[in-house]
Amino acid sequence: MKRSRGVPVIRASRGNPQSAAITRLALAYARLWGARIAFDDEFGLFVCSGMRGGYARGGTTIGGAFLTGKEPARSLLRHEAVHADQWATYGWTFALRYLFEESRRRGARNRFEIAAGLADGGYRDS
Repeated sequence: MKRSRGVPVIRASRGNPQSAAITRLALAYARLWGARIAFDDEFGLFVCSGMRGGYARGGTTIGGAFLTGKEPARSLLRHEAVHADQWATYGWTFALRYLFEESRRRGARNRFEIAAGLADGGYRDS
């Protein structure tokens, strides 16, 4: 990963203007929680690691930014890049869609997690 000063926002948001705005907000939020922010060229994703809190489970993707407390494995970034694609597809409604799905089918049964690859995301098949 290399450090970035913000140029790759369009790439991280998959060219979607709504996702780009969400990504910028996520990056500002991550800074408030003490994140180190770098851009991962392979997966086209901002990695906000070293956060003191402010994310769910092992990390949370918001727009084109992955928020987490520790350095993620490459397989996890592959999983999170699919979530960035989902944000670009659904825009801000992805958050609502994901939460609704999570309320019906938690964790490894969530269709968005299945689409992102359960093994890469650290889930066990249920």
